[in-house]
Amino acid sequence: QVQLVESGGGLVQAGDSLRLSCAASGRTFSNYAMGWFRQAPGKEREFVAAINWSGGNTYYAASVKERFTISRDNAKNTVFLQMNSLKPEDTAVYYCTQNVASKSSATTVVSGQKYWGQGTQVTVSS
Repeated sequence: QVQLVESGGGLVQAGDSLRLSCAASGRTFSNYAMGWFRQAPGKEREFVAAINWSGGNTYYAASVKERFTISRDNAKNTVFLQMNSLKPEDTAVYYCTQNVASKSSATTVVSGQKYWGQGTQVTVSS
């Protein structure tokens, strides 16, 4: 059974950094593309970042490019989202995802079938 558990969210000031973590279990981690999405109150859920199976290729939403970095540690079954230069508009619940299909590219995370974590709250004050 696939489980995704996010951690690392919290309350920070604009300009600060946070690193989110997502621990995955249930399947061979390195075989699956991983991603991050977020949802702010009253807003639609939106794509943030993705990394292909095994690692090496990434894909980002324009709003976070050059500020956020997605990475994975396959030995630890963990995907990370390093968030720098945080802005109040980054405030949202952040969700970790894992593609259902194996060995796919980063771009397939955007619209492909995937498993979801429970989310972790990130709040950025001005």
